[in-house]
Amino acid sequence: MRNFRPARITPLVALLAVSGCTMGPDFHAPEAPAVTGYTASPLPATTQSTPVALGSAQHFETVSTQGNEQWWHSFGSPKLNRLIDEAFAANPTIAAAQATLQQAQQTLAAQRGSTLYPRANLNLSGERMLFNPAAFGQPGQSSIFNLYNANVGVSYLFDLFGANRRSLEAYAAQSDYQAHELRAARLTLAGNLVTAAMTEAGIAAQIEATQQILDIQRRQLDIARQRQSIGALGLADVLSLQTQMEQTRATLPPLNERMQQEHHLIATLCGKTPGEFQPVDFTLADFHLPEHLPQVVPSQLVRQRPDIQAAEAMLHSANAQYGSAVAGLYPQINLTGSLGQESLTTGSLFNPQAAVWSLAAQLTQPLFDAGLHAGVLAARANLEAVGANYRQTVLQAFRNVADALRALDDDAQTLNADANADNAAQASQDLVGQQYRLGSASYLQWLTAQQQAQQTRINLIGAQTLRLTDTAALYQAMGGAWIPDQDKPSVQSRSGEANLAVYFRSHAQYAMPFTSPWTQEVTL
Repeated sequence: MRNFRPARITPLVALLAVSGCTMGPDFHAPEAPAVTGYTASPLPATTQSTPVALGSAQHFETVSTQGNEQWWHSFGSPKLNRLIDEAFAANPTIAAAQATLQQAQQTLAAQRGSTLYPRANLNLSGERMLFNPAAFGQPGQSSIFNLYNANVGVSYLFDLFGANRRSLEAYAAQSDYQAHELRAARLTLAGNLVTAAMTEAGIAAQIEATQQILDIQRRQLDIARQRQSIGALGLADVLSLQTQMEQTRATLPPLNERMQQEHHLIATLCGKTPGEFQPVDFTLADFHLPEHLPQVVPSQLVRQRPDIQAAEAMLHSANAQYGSAVAGLYPQINLTGSLGQESLTTGSLFNPQAAVWSLAAQLTQPLFDAGLHAGVLAARANLEAVGANYRQTVLQAFRNVADALRALDDDAQTLNADANADNAAQASQDLVGQQYRLGSASYLQWLTAQQQAQQTRINLIGAQTLRLTDTAALYQAMGGAWIPDQDKPSVQSRSGEANLAVYFRSHAQYAMPFTSPWTQEVTL
């Protein structure tokens, strides 16, 4: 005992008491899946080449930089950019996510203020009391008097084993979760608007092509009726042409309905009712197809996609809650103190002789509480469940990216095949048109060639629209990914390379006037 030095031990104990310890496992962000690619077989670095007017080939570039919050600018549509800006300002889902984030941040601030710092309260009290000495075995008369008290009380729950720190860690993680949820809401809103705008443009082009087909079929039917009237054609042929025309006419109402539904969807996303929203008429010419596409490395994807980051924040919160539950099994120290004045009269309440103070420390160690252990097990089970949800979110994200990458490669092949078919249909139309002008083909044959060309055009429109929407889906799957400088076209530089109308005008003479023995001048 001669080596015992209380003066040396006391500072060490004080240091341990001040620093304390934090129970439960510290949180570490999960590792990204140990993969180098998103698909089982490698994808080509460049999609199949397509006609330049339809967007040309797209190149995948591996990047590891932070995503761009305005990825939709890569499509070079000022109308789309303005629409999304308006939606961000008025969409109720975004407003709710912003308010929820603010609530989480203020809740964190409130919990931090109430747990990290002591509490101080001013207390003022006045009492009228009856004192009877006989209650204490003392002689004397009972007396009635007033007792006045004014004091400042201070209390502090000493966080020796980190229960409060773990709780604050959980609140901070929940605040992070809401921040990522806001990013996810913005990403989803932008993706839905981009897809709706492109779909609307594709439907508008299909309606235009269908109306042209209907006009051609109407002319065919008129000619057939004239030929029937002179006995050159049977009634069955006329009825067959009429059936085709009515079948084509029947496709227009569903297309118009889909168009209106897209209008209503865009209005809702912009925070307006369909009745008060002024539709924005999009065409395929409004969109530039990016030639350089980001392929975010897997290790960066888990740091970039807001849904994965939100799931990670929930995992962090569950880990901290588990640590807080474990800390509840250990002792708690509560320090309290007060300093004030106490007097029988208000006049002498603030005299130095009326000063009173108290200082107390209380240690509480749970000895038996059947619920505490069950609470720890419940927190542990919750941590495992949230961990499983995180893994599922990551798997779903990688699936989204793989689907988008495969879709773009397939879209390019489909578009190329449809473009070849369109070229053949246009060449057939031009050939029959020349034969008609030379008198070796009938007007009906030429109308039939035009109808086939328009049918091919509808397929080409669908392929181009799908390629645009799948490109947007890739940006969304990447979490709003990087935009190269060369894919930020200005209004002046967008000279219509992605303009479908330019492509068609370069392959067919739709506005060529002609005359026939059956009709007056017709303009297609």
